[in-house]
Amino acid sequence: MASAEEKLDKRTVLARIKDMPERFTVDELLERMLVLRKVERGMRELEAGKALTGAQARKRLAKWLK
Repeated sequence: MASAEEKLDKRTVLARIKDMPERFTVDELLERMLVLRKVERGMRELEAGKALTGAQARKRLAKWLK
C-alpha cells in the first residue's frame, strides 16, 4: 500500500490539470505528474539537508565515469 507521502492529493491533481493545454494525452499528463512529483521530492530532500555539494557530486561521478 502506498504511504501517505506517495498518495496524490485531489486538489494538487486538479491544479496540475488546469495548467495543461486544452488537449493532451494521458501519457503527457502522467509524465507531467511524475516530473513534478520528483521535483517536489528533491526539494524536500534539499530542505532536509540530504543534498550533495557540487564537490561531492563530482567525486561520485568521477567514480562512475572511469
